[in-house]
Amino acid sequence: MAAATLDMTRKEALVADLAREVNHPPNRVPEAPSDPGLAKLKQLGTQIWLDTGNLEEASRLWRREMSALTTNNTLANQVVQTGIFDDIIPATAKKIRDIEPGISAEDLIMDVAFVVNCHIALRLVKAFDVLVSVELHPAIGHDIEKTLRYAQRYIAINPDKFIVKIPMTPEGFCSVAKARAEGIPINYTLGFSARQNYLAALLSKPTYCNVFLGRLNAVVADNNLGDGKFVGEKVTLASQYHVRELRQAHHDIPTHQIAASLRNADQMVALAGGDIFTIPPKAVEEFYGQHRKVADLESKLGENYKVNFNEGVDHKAIELLWTVDDKFKKFAADLASRGGTNLTGDDLRMADKDHGTHLFTGFTDAEQHEIKKHGKIPETVRWAGRAPLDDLMTESALQSFITDQAALDDRIKKLAGIA
Repeated sequence: MAAATLDMTRKEALVADLAREVNHPPNRVPEAPSDPGLAKLKQLGTQIWLDTGNLEEASRLWRREMSALTTNNTLANQVVQTGIFDDIIPATAKKIRDIEPGISAEDLIMDVAFVVNCHIALRLVKAFDVLVSVELHPAIGHDIEKTLRYAQRYIAINPDKFIVKIPMTPEGFCSVAKARAEGIPINYTLGFSARQNYLAALLSKPTYCNVFLGRLNAVVADNNLGDGKFVGEKVTLASQYHVRELRQAHHDIPTHQIAASLRNADQMVALAGGDIFTIPPKAVEEFYGQHRKVADLESKLGENYKVNFNEGVDHKAIELLWTVDDKFKKFAADLASRGGTNLTGDDLRMADKDHGTHLFTGFTDAEQHEIKKHGKIPETVRWAGRAPLDDLMTESALQSFITDQAALDDRIKKLAGIA
């Protein structure tokens, strides 16, 4: 074995050991009380996941019906900025430097961030003994090789409880397909339309896919396209229908639909019966406080919510979010026939162009920078005719994660003395 390969193997083993060495691991949280409303949702077929990386917050809100926790770059940054890892970060960086003195600043930051994310997730696993979603560094969202490598690294740390979140980029479809071929559980995140998730399920076969519905309501309302009511709910139910249809028709598709990051208790009621809810603390607290009658909770899987548009709005651009037509199904079937593990992001872009399905935009660096400035909710008029709303929302979400990750990386740089 070459010396460089031996050094890399030693470094990988060290990083894995550091990732597993959680300082002052929490005690197991005592058995939580039951919530009647959550119990009814569970009876209707909905899994309840709590959307926080904060251990204390999770302990306070945890109920017997919950089965998982989710973290992401934003939530991880919130935890890190509390200072809880201010001793661990420099110590971790020093140990990695000791074994690889010439490591680049970029690689050192990525390794330390990986260790920190593992500690956040492992503390949650220790406390609750449930599945925990972990997110990749957004800088590798368009890199198939690195995405697969970090998915492998995460699952090696805890193969029983970790679910790896991969962002919905063209390269992400390929990365997910490769990871799933290795049996790695994947939460394919940052989805905003039924057609995105239809392609994801058929081509990549993720364990989970998402619709971030609150942002869809917000983008319609904030851009004066309509009142924003029920946009995300309608998209989620459409995606749920198509994903479930594929799951039932194909024995090798395990994909379950997540109604992601619900904004309020009303959305929990409006989507009852869906596969999975991820619920931030504010929304679940609201649900607890309302003490809804259990009898009022019923499955909404067959609901056809009406979306109101303002006069003069090109509503077809929004209706695309919940539409999976025959043309798109042909595009997805064509890609699936070629095998997701054999494709590249450029292959997906070219097929999209050839089929005229207009799913992938291919934003320039300047456009990505412009999107980043506007945060999670873009100005749609700027992108009319340039980018479909689902792809625009995915890019906005990814750029938002990049912003939050930069704040986390900056803290690592400062504490680790990285120039």
